[in-house]
Amino acid sequence: MKATQAYIQANKERFLEELIDLLRIPSVSADPSFAGDVRKTAEVLAEGLKHVGAENVEICETAGYPIVYGDKIIDPSLPTVLVYGHYDVQPADPIELWTSPAFEPVVKKTEIHPEGAVFARGACDDKGQMFMHVKAFESMVKSDALPCNVKFMIEGEEEVGSENLGIFVKNNHERLEADIILVSDTGIFANDVPSITTGLRGLSYVEVEVTGPNRDLHSGLYGGCVANPINILSKMIASLHDENNKITIPGFYDKVVELSDAERVEMAKAPFKKEGYLKALDIDEVYGEAGYSTMERGSIRPTLDVNGIWGGYIGEGAKTVIASQAFAKISMRLVPDQDPEEITQLFYDHFMSIAPVGTRVKVTPHHGGEAAVTPIDSVGYKAASMAYEKTFGKKPIPVRSGGSIPIVAMFEKELGLKTILMGFGLDSDAIHSPNEHYGLFNFYKGIETIPYFFHYYSELLKS
Repeated sequence: MKATQAYIQANKERFLEELIDLLRIPSVSADPSFAGDVRKTAEVLAEGLKHVGAENVEICETAGYPIVYGDKIIDPSLPTVLVYGHYDVQPADPIELWTSPAFEPVVKKTEIHPEGAVFARGACDDKGQMFMHVKAFESMVKSDALPCNVKFMIEGEEEVGSENLGIFVKNNHERLEADIILVSDTGIFANDVPSITTGLRGLSYVEVEVTGPNRDLHSGLYGGCVANPINILSKMIASLHDENNKITIPGFYDKVVELSDAERVEMAKAPFKKEGYLKALDIDEVYGEAGYSTMERGSIRPTLDVNGIWGGYIGEGAKTVIASQAFAKISMRLVPDQDPEEITQLFYDHFMSIAPVGTRVKVTPHHGGEAAVTPIDSVGYKAASMAYEKTFGKKPIPVRSGGSIPIVAMFEKELGLKTILMGFGLDSDAIHSPNEHYGLFNFYKGIETIPYFFHYYSELLKS
């Protein structure tokens, strides 16, 4: 491992330059106008994998954006690690809130990242974290220290629901045979408090539409006489939580697994400073379901949130209309044992039932996914824990994340493999927001830590 770490130290500047080149490509999968850039990113990655020693590299076509595959099979009798990542990114909007252009990466020092951070869309989610694996792989290959087989599967549709990934996995069981899956699309508590994500919430995402009159109406002539879709939608959404911020959809909590008091006590040992949390978000107080801590609300409890709401006139000045329609996008984060399809149906039934006379309601399901949990007594988790302890100098804390990576549950269902989530980002990295960034400390620490995972995983399987 000394040769691998020496190679990393000698090539850190080049690694960053290559990441910056990758971040310059606006691979926004949600916007068709960027389709050429998304494909270009796949091509750049494929060439990069070939250059660093991967074999059987292929740009695998799907009904949407391609999946980049590559592998290095040094000995079929050795364990195989399947590395997953995604090269697509979120839209940069609202672009006016960026302090530097989203696709013109720049390294700046911050209070949290005094050594510098690269600011760009995708810096942390997930180009920066995915690219750590490419560079860690390069470092192991070039230093002749790769201890096991490696397979890469890097997709371009994660930010739009990974619709074609499941099809690819289902049709490529033999190609994707492995012993474990390794993903870096999560984070750590802090640069001096390493942690490993052991649980992810599931997701049900829907779009709702309320229609009233057959056209926009003059609010003076018709106000008070017909149902206003915006008013109605606002009331319907408000009714989805009670006074204790508990979700009111019948049956929503029926399959929610309640953690034991002992488990909650262990979770409470994770460092959480309310004052810093409030300051970072510029809010006066936390908010959420009664009876649970902020850490618990954001990880082991299901939620329902409006992600967008619109309708009527929103331009400059005044236009006195009653809109014909109102719309909202709603996401529900789910915990283990909650089935996304069942929850979506429960939402549909309830939302339709509370629609008042004089309106027409439509519910359109979008993507979803199941929750996932990784046992902390598994060989994969132990190897990851040892790797973090080696590079950070302290044992990482196992935590459950509030986010969703639906493909983790799909991997387990289709391939029968557990996923180890070795993330290195921070909550303050502003993923999905303006001014997304990724600390140089975190980028380099990931490249340094990943080879140790391969080493310890291979050694533990031998013992």
